[in-house]
Amino acid sequence: QMQRTLVLIKPDAVQRGLAGEVISRIERKGLKIVGAKMLRVSEELARRHYEAHLEKPFFPSLMEFITSSPIIALAIAGPDAIDIARLVMGATNPKDATPGSIRGDLALTVGPNLIHGSDSEEAAARELNLFFRDDELFEYERDIDRWIIES
Repeated sequence: QMQRTLVLIKPDAVQRGLAGEVISRIERKGLKIVGAKMLRVSEELARRHYEAHLEKPFFPSLMEFITSSPIIALAIAGPDAIDIARLVMGATNPKDATPGSIRGDLALTVGPNLIHGSDSEEAAARELNLFFRDDELFEYERDIDRWIIES
């Protein structure tokens, strides 16, 4: 099933110079970037994005972290893109992440864990709308898709 999902390259990945590595791993897997932008997350956007965590004790530190430095927002597309992107990312807690995943190879702790990815179709639709307008997302064919995607 073809899907679109949101991936955020978080402030720690940008600050550590790992954005290219993260993007490369996503693309090498075969997922297609259909939207990309660098931005500084405002408090308003952070609150809307993390609304499910508003009442949790870690919310203030989460807000401080996500607004501390620029991020790179990506819209990713492909078959089962949500689940595939999350596999490429690895478990939320890097100590549980599989070696070879982004978090398994490059992160140490839960807070600064480099990357965010939508966890369901509903979340992907909501989160993509927070970070991208319709005219910032692109449909296009890649010549390599026939070598990656089973028809």
